[in-house]
Amino acid sequence: MTDELEGHRVALTGYCYRMLGSGFEAEDAVQETFVRAWRTYDAERGPLRPWLYHLATNICLDMLRTPQRRARAMDLGPAAVPGADLGAPLPPERWIQPIPDARALDPADVSVAKETIRLAFVAALQHLQPRQRAVLILRDVLKWTAAETATLLSTTTTSVNSTLQRARAKLPATPPSTGEVDETLLARYVTAFERYDVDTLVSLLHEDATSSMPPFTWWLRGRENIRAVLVASGGPCQGSRLLPTRANGCPAFGQYRDGQAFALVVMEIEDGLITGDTTYLDPGLFPFFGLPMSFDPALRTE
Repeated sequence: MTDELEGHRVALTGYCYRMLGSGFEAEDAVQETFVRAWRTYDAERGPLRPWLYHLATNICLDMLRTPQRRARAMDLGPAAVPGADLGAPLPPERWIQPIPDARALDPADVSVAKETIRLAFVAALQHLQPRQRAVLILRDVLKWTAAETATLLSTTTTSVNSTLQRARAKLPATPPSTGEVDETLLARYVTAFERYDVDTLVSLLHEDATSSMPPFTWWLRGRENIRAVLVASGGPCQGSRLLPTRANGCPAFGQYRDGQAFALVVMEIEDGLITGDTTYLDPGLFPFFGLPMSFDPALRTE
């Protein structure tokens, strides 16, 4: 049964992540799901997959009993002006946390769009009541039928349809992705970032680009505001190195300062420009993403 369970790990982790907004909590929920499945699954009662999702949903609902939801900086207050203080950091449980693509997106399941694991979409899901969240993910993301969802949640199709309608009405709009990432753009970004070439960095930004830096609620909107902060900061990240990875269906980088793990940067890119970056100042994320904790501090010259 171990192999059967493992075959569902990635998809279940993606489901729990959308419910919980934390990769670490999602993996805990999946592990608890497997433990309970070992104890309770009976093949005579039906296929394994629905039972796993039934268990995972109940575990996530239990974990979501706290009234405080996870969020992005944009959900917590207005954009800052250049020169504004960062303010006090918030604890990790207040933030939508990133997750590696490989842990939450099953490449074999092409029906699940990458957009449904983007930070903005997962943050939007947190506006829903937990049960509404489960119904919307099962129906609109995983494409379960109303009857399948009703069976999983021990309710009726009428109730599922009604809950789905309310969830869709409450879900804030999130812009869809419009294409694949331009690798040339990423290469230019890495070179400019490592050399702290502000002019080139700014030229790669969309006019309304956003920039945030959890655990601080401080965030910026607009290319000119971001430029002003980069110029005024005195280049504290000059000489940093970047290692590529993937997070939430987007390109991401592990940032190293003085050769040591410093931050995880998650990029949002549309139509050939960077529309947003979220810089998680948490080296504890590096092992989760399979990134080393130290890296050669010397700049590339080629």
